[in-house]
Amino acid sequence: MPQVPPPKRHPYDQWSPDARALDLVGDKWTLLIVRDLAAGPRRFVELQRVLPGISTEQLRSRLNRMVADGMLTRKRYREVPPRVDYELTARARDLMPVLGELARWGYQWAWSAPRSSERVDLGAIFRLTPGLVHGDGAMGDLEFVVTDGNRDGGSASYTLTLSSDGTQVAEQQSERPLAKVTASSAGWIRAFSPLRDMTGLEITGEKAVAERVIADLAPASGAASEAESGRQVA
Repeated sequence: MPQVPPPKRHPYDQWSPDARALDLVGDKWTLLIVRDLAAGPRRFVELQRVLPGISTEQLRSRLNRMVADGMLTRKRYREVPPRVDYELTARARDLMPVLGELARWGYQWAWSAPRSSERVDLGAIFRLTPGLVHGDGAMGDLEFVVTDGNRDGGSASYTLTLSSDGTQVAEQQSERPLAKVTASSAGWIRAFSPLRDMTGLEITGEKAVAERVIADLAPASGAASEAESGRQVA
């Protein structure tokens, strides 16, 4: 029996498993923090960078609560300046399939091209890999490259590792990928938008595997189905 975290200050007060779960993960930002730690430990400032809109105090409060709830570990290093890494526990990693299902629901009922108010970080989608990608028996690495994906305008690489134990993601290059998919942010946005236009992606290696994984990461959305139905009627 896992340790049960103490009740929150404002719990749902229902003896129900979904209410108990929402006591832990129902706050704004909590599930996105889990998503953004799926690729490995991060420092406080790195979490601030990938979570636009969160205040310093909100992030500090959420992280402290998640550590207390057994969702995260906090590791301090004796460095100057001080360094603290946050990492998911097994309890939090078990949420990745839940995040995957939430993402599928979002694709079906809430998806569109980026809004003008939204920051685009392709890594936010790639970090959903453990909850969305099955691999269909393929084993090995895929490397996804966003040619203008880092803060300085250079390239950013994401390695998706397919195995019989599930799929993992790391924000690094792969030495021997089964396939490598390269595109600008604009190309990736077109591939992940409702109509899934993949003409901007350059794929080398095992193209069929790469396309299956991309289809898992960006399943056909309700908006795409409606657009396709409109074309057929026209």
